Amino acid sequence: MRIRIVHGIALLSTGLLAGAFGYGAANLVPTFHAVPLGMRLSFHAELMKMNGITMQAAMGTAFLSSLTLAVLAGGGRFRLTAGAASLLTLASFLITRFGNVPINGQIKRWAVTSAPAEHAEILGRWELFNTMRTLTALAAFGLLIVLAVRGLRPVTRAEHARGDQSR
Repeated sequence: MRIRIVHGIALLSTGLLAGAFGYGAANLVPTFHAVPLGMRLSFHAELMKMNGITMQAAMGTAFLSSLTLAVLAGGGRFRLTAGAASLLTLASFLITRFGNVPINGQIKRWAVTSAPAEHAEILGRWELFNTMRTLTALAAFGLLIVLAVRGLRPVTRAEHARGDQSR
């Protein structure tokens, strides 16, 4: 029962993470291109204030629940798949923290001053990082769906005692 609850939390949190990043990639980024630069910068800066807390919580929950699922899943392909999902959510966090967040800081400054001449290149890098974190979150969610579809069960004491890794 415990593994099903953890799996449910992992599915929910990675689904929310992939959905939030996916919405941003599919809707916000094209909208950013359609509005004047000043409007984009102001909106982007305000959006990051809200996203800072919610997205960090989603990334943390997705990582911890996927990692916990890998530990509870026993051995074999199930553990590897859940472990891969946790690494992908960690990748989403690292891409965000070291790719998007520093650029978000620049965008905040530009929103109250002005964008430098090379702003298009910097915003293009932000979009690349956004695409990368979206794909890693989506892949993590997909792996957890695969586990749900194939069936997931905890390792039994007998399997653990004999080191059964065949699942």
